[in-house]
Amino acid sequence: MIPSPLNYDQLLSWLEESPLADWGQELPEILAHQLRVERWGDMPEWQEALKRLPEVDPLHVALKDDVIIGDPSLMDKGRRLALQATLMGLHPWRKGPYNLFGLTIDTEWRSDWKWDRVLPHCQPLDNRLVLDIGCGNGYHCWRMLGAGAKRVIGIDPSVKFVFQFHAIKHFAGSDLPIDVLPLGIEQLPQKLAAFDTVFSMGILYHRRSPMDHLRELKELLRPGGQLILETLIINGPEGSVLVPDGRYAKMPNVWFLPSIDSLLGWMRKTGFVNPRMVDSTVTSTDEQRSTDWMQFESLEDFLDPHDHSKTIEGHPAPIRAIFIAEAPE
Repeated sequence: MIPSPLNYDQLLSWLEESPLADWGQELPEILAHQLRVERWGDMPEWQEALKRLPEVDPLHVALKDDVIIGDPSLMDKGRRLALQATLMGLHPWRKGPYNLFGLTIDTEWRSDWKWDRVLPHCQPLDNRLVLDIGCGNGYHCWRMLGAGAKRVIGIDPSVKFVFQFHAIKHFAGSDLPIDVLPLGIEQLPQKLAAFDTVFSMGILYHRRSPMDHLRELKELLRPGGQLILETLIINGPEGSVLVPDGRYAKMPNVWFLPSIDSLLGWMRKTGFVNPRMVDSTVTSTDEQRSTDWMQFESLEDFLDPHDHSKTIEGHPAPIRAIFIAEAPE
C-alpha cells in the first residue's frame, strides 16, 4: 500500500468488500499522487495543525440538526482558545458552521441554510451509499451522515479543505463511515453505477461542458438512484443561458448559467428521469459573508455596491436552484 499523509485505512478496508472494490485497489496510489507534498507547498503546515489537535473523547456527537461535536465542559477557555488558534492554521473555512467543544467555527457560508432547503426534497438517506461531489471541507457530508446514510464519500480537489475535514473527524471519531478524498470527478472511474444518492452542489457552473458533467453524474448512480443538483441559474425561458464574458461575481471559472427550463431540458436530454426544480433562492449577504474564519472578500464585495440585484460586472446577482432527478431503472 502506498502511504499518504492522511489516514484512509477504514475506507480502504470497507471498499474491499463493496461494489467499489476495483476502485479501492487503485485508490491508494491515486491518493499518494494527489497528496504529494511537492504539489502543495503549505502541506507541512496543514499536517502540523492536525498533529497539534488535542486528543479528547468528545462524549457527544450530534449531526442531525447541526454539526456539534464535543461536550463544552471538556475544554476550559484556555484550551478552547488554543484549539481556535490551531484550526485557524487551516484558514479560510468556507463551509459550515461547526461547533467543537463550545467553539463555533463561523464559516463564510451558512451551509446549514442550503441543507435545510435540500433535505425535505431528497429521498430518505437511511442506509444509502452517498457521494458528495465538490464537497469542500465536508460539512454537508456530516449532515448526510446525520440523516441516516450508511456511508458518505465526499470528493474535493482542494487539499486544504480535505485537511479541514480530517480536523473535524479527529474529534468526531475515526471509525465513522464518512470520508473526504482529494479528488475531482474526473478521477473517479467511469460508469461506476454504484451510488444510491449523488450530490453535486455548486459545481455545474464551473464545468466547461455541463452536459458532460450531467452524464458523469448519471453514470455514478445505480439504476433508480437519485441526483441532487444545486447550481446558479438565471431567470428566463427555455433556451436562455448566460455565458459570462470574463468573470462572474469575481469568479474567473464560471462557464454556463442556464435558466430553470434550460437545465431541465439538459437533464432530460442526458437521460435523467423526472427532473424537477424544487427550490430557487437568491443568495443573500447573510448566507455568504466574510467572518473571522474567512477573512477574504465575500458576496458583499462581489455585488454592485449600488444595486445588489447585479454582480460587480453587471450580470444578474446569484440565484441558486435545487434540482432533483433519478437515473433510469
